[in-house]
Amino acid sequence: MTLAPETTDLKVQLQLADTWFTVCDLSLLTPGRGVAALLPDGRQVAVFRDRTDRLYAIDNRDPFGGAAVLSRGLTGTHQGRPFVASPLLKQRFDLATGECLDDETVRVTAYGVRTAV
Repeated sequence: MTLAPETTDLKVQLQLADTWFTVCDLSLLTPGRGVAALLPDGRQVAVFRDRTDRLYAIDNRDPFGGAAVLSRGLTGTHQGRPFVASPLLKQRFDLATGECLDDETVRVTAYGVRTAV
């Protein structure tokens, strides 16, 4: 059996200050995995689509190791909170808030995300 890729005209957009920035086509996001995108100011963002089709976006830079790798982390849930675990030192970051679940004094920026035609 061959599965056809999903086709849609929906775009994933991030809220940056007072404007929405188009990142990619929704069809390019694989549920349960992240992708990195470059923002206009040169920062990187990690965008995730979970298995229930909810979208999340956080800074891609791991504040513990300093590398831009969060988009390559493993996703999961802890007590109902969606997270990504950094591939470096395995700290978990809440995808909705950016809060580190393993060190409450650390967080990354979380972005508003939407789909648009």
